[in-house]
Amino acid sequence: MEAFPVEVEVDISGGVPQLRTVGLAEGAVREAQERVKAAIKNSGYEFPNRKITINLAPADTRKEGSSFDLPIALAILAANTGALNAERMRNYLVQGELALDGRIKGIRGALPSALLARTKHYAGIILPRENAAEASVASNGTAVLGVDTLRDTVDFLEGLREIEPYSSNVADLFTAASHYDVDFSEVRGQEQAKRALEVAAAGGHNVLMVGPPGSGKTMLAKRLPTILPAMTFEEAIETSKVHSVAGLMDGRALIATRPFRAPHHTISDAGLIGGGSVPRPGEVSLAHNGVLFLDELPEFRKNVIEVLRQPLEDNRITIARVMGTMTFPASVMLVAAMNPCPCGFYTDSQHECTCVPLMIQRYRSRISGPLLDRIDIHVEVPAVKYRELTSRTPGETSAAIRERVNRARQVQLARFAGTRVFCNAQMGARELHSHCQVEAAGERLLELAINRLGLSARAYTRILKVARTCADLDGGGPIEARHVSEAIQYRSLDRAAV
Repeated sequence: MEAFPVEVEVDISGGVPQLRTVGLAEGAVREAQERVKAAIKNSGYEFPNRKITINLAPADTRKEGSSFDLPIALAILAANTGALNAERMRNYLVQGELALDGRIKGIRGALPSALLARTKHYAGIILPRENAAEASVASNGTAVLGVDTLRDTVDFLEGLREIEPYSSNVADLFTAASHYDVDFSEVRGQEQAKRALEVAAAGGHNVLMVGPPGSGKTMLAKRLPTILPAMTFEEAIETSKVHSVAGLMDGRALIATRPFRAPHHTISDAGLIGGGSVPRPGEVSLAHNGVLFLDELPEFRKNVIEVLRQPLEDNRITIARVMGTMTFPASVMLVAAMNPCPCGFYTDSQHECTCVPLMIQRYRSRISGPLLDRIDIHVEVPAVKYRELTSRTPGETSAAIRERVNRARQVQLARFAGTRVFCNAQMGARELHSHCQVEAAGERLLELAINRLGLSARAYTRILKVARTCADLDGGGPIEARHVSEAIQYRSLDRAAV
């Protein structure tokens, strides 16, 4: 996720003509030799017909990707003709993939590279024009120069032409991203599920929705980002870095809205949490600071969903490979949906369920207890009645719900000021002890529920966190019995097990 500088060195000497790249160059970097050779010739420059050695330092770190094409071409031209201003070249960080005709194509990871250029105090960064907008949001005074061809770059470094630095208005980017195509007012009925998602958004809690097919689980999940607090600039940069490394910016300068990722249940564990011979971010990391929606949760392979345990606890993913250990951010809200039974109609009064108890037990057992314990809120989503479905009375808008969520988040930010905790779902044992004191009536209700339901210690802490969020939505006062009662009812699968 972090960029590091690579120095491109070229030596041209006598001997049998050959082009060799050293410095742990992998795949696309080794293939750059042919692209660079063709691009130099087709741009009107002479390619040296001598022995050429290219070194990528530091030599003990693997290099992969196509972003080394442009700096290799510039180094060869500088070593061959000496026309390029060496001092001017050293002031810029250069990246870009070359086409055979000398055009410069887009690359991955432009945003982390721009952050590196700023940190190392380069005069600027030279990169493909299509990546200029992305890099400019983090430049903070460092010139971002977008180029189209190898000849444009050479002319600039020779001082024959100037390139206007690219700049972005971050405020305009956030304003443009504040509009959503969906809204909670479009959801008919399901008031209990809406309230549960409001509590989840206010406290950053994970949610599991259980209901028959067509009850609106997916519709509700897709609208959850519309009631989450607006992203801060730091969150937007973190999220954009992940998408930039994965090559998913799609021409956007910044990911200014909370991401919503909904992988299919056939996904592999590497696709979900990241991996590969050279580890890449998975769906969990791509949903960083946003929502990860797993529809039909029991249909995911068991080994796939079980790898979510550690990321949900630590908000990061650590992948160990022979080449080294990599850590990706994974601060997500997990929203999952499932049917109550294999046929889907166990709780539906309008349809007859054809499943026997053993089938229902096996179906639900696909989700392990430890994973369920990490999901704070379990809410039932019943089928919508005809009267609610055809009602012309509009529901509450996302903007109205988001206003309450923002007020609750402000209470939490003030409470946790000076710590690394930003919402109730992130509270540890110390914060629970300090901020989750329950009134006497609530204590008795909580004791009764724990004894009757046989909840684990982790489930107990989840109830406290949700109760704290319910109290924050009421203004941030003490946790009362009604807040505990609401939190307990959000453990529907625990109640069903009794």
